[in-house]
This record gives sequence, C-alpha cells and structure tokens, in this order.
Amino acid sequence: MSAIAIITARGGSKRIPRKNIREFCGKPIMNYSIEAALESGIFDEVMVSTEDEEIADIARAAGAAVPFMRSAETSSDTATTEEVISEVLERYEEMGRTFEYGCCIYPTAPFVTAHKLKDAFDILVESGAQSIVPMQEFTYPPQRGLFIDGEGYVKMLHPEYATTRSQDLEKHYHECGQFYIFRNADFLIQHDTTMEKSIPYIIDPVESQDIDTESDWALAELKYKFLRETGRI
Repeated sequence: MSAIAIITARGGSKRIPRKNIREFCGKPIMNYSIEAALESGIFDEVMVSTEDEEIADIARAAGAAVPFMRSAETSSDTATTEEVISEVLERYEEMGRTFEYGCCIYPTAPFVTAHKLKDAFDILVESGAQSIVPMQEFTYPPQRGLFIDGEGYVKMLHPEYATTRSQDLEKHYHECGQFYIFRNADFLIQHDTTMEKSIPYIIDPVESQDIDTESDWALAELKYKFLRETGRI
C-alpha cells in the first residue's frame, strides 16, 4: 500500500493573518500536522500544498516536501479542499507517482497525532470503506436549537422536541476539520472527502477546536496545554 499526506496551507488568511505559520505553543502551528504525519510512519510522501514561499520554506525545514507550488486557481478564497487534493494528485501523476491512499491534514490542527492518523488509517483499510471522517458529538442537542424570528422573538427550531429528555434524543455529530483519509480511486470519482461509504472516527471535544478567531486561538492553546500536561497528547 502507498499513501500520501497532503497538508493544505495557503498563504492567504484574512481573519487571522498568516494563521498557518503563526506560533502555537512554541512553534508554527503547521508543524504539528507535518510532525504527526511523519511520525505516523504510514506515508510514502508528506507534502505541503501552498502558493506561499515562506510557508514552503518552513514546511521543508520541518521535513515535508514541497515539490511544486499551488496554482492561482486553488489559492483563492473560494477554492475547495477537494480541488486542492485533486490538483495535488494530478501533479504527482504527471511526475509518475500515484498513491493508493490519501490523507488531507489541515495546517491548523495541532490536536492531530501520529497515533490518531495510524489508528484511523488502519480502521479504513480493514473496513473496506471509501473514507474516514473525524467527527465529534454536538455538546448540546441540536434538536433543542433556537432561532430569532423576523419580529425578534425566540423560537424553537424543532418544537416537537420541547419536552423530550436529552438522553432520548438521537445523537448528532459534526466534522472536526482535522483530517480525512480516503482511497484515492474513490476520491477521484466522487471528488469528495465525505463519500457514499464514509465511516466516522470519533474525537473527544477537548481534542478539537475550530480556529477562525483570536478567541478560538486562545481556547485552542488552553486545550493543547491541558492535554499536554495530562499526557493525552
């Protein structure tokens, strides 16, 4: 089996400038993703897809490959993760290299570890599924969600669940935005990381954090320090 890890780290980040290489608990945040991929020992190639020379230099110093720069089309604000992955796989094929499995790791995912990647990869291979998607349970039942109507009044999204006990409600999940592992042949047909036959990899909420604002960043660092101090990462 051959596998490639693709770390998607473009230079343009508006909400947190230079987010992908900003220092997080002592080193560029992207380095956590690179190190986890390298330490897992499951990838024939660990590469960073970027259009930014500074990011490319930091990636190479951390041990990742940057064999080519990302195109202008996949560096825009509207480019999707799937478009970036497709471009990378196509460029490698032009170079005469193909891989059976792919893993997309986001550059702002310091909670990804070598153990998680290897565990998820093994589950995917043994299951025969098309991809594996890290997910976490909503910490509050979305069936009890509220909204504000056009007149400013609070309404329930699903009033039929107003008196249902929380433990009796079906569990719902959301993606963690950390990584995806997939069979490349299936990805190149469906062009999606969540495919027809995707299976979950459940993540503890304390080991996950979207990082889109300064508050998110501060919370992620607090979580990371807690996990490090308790030996969980």
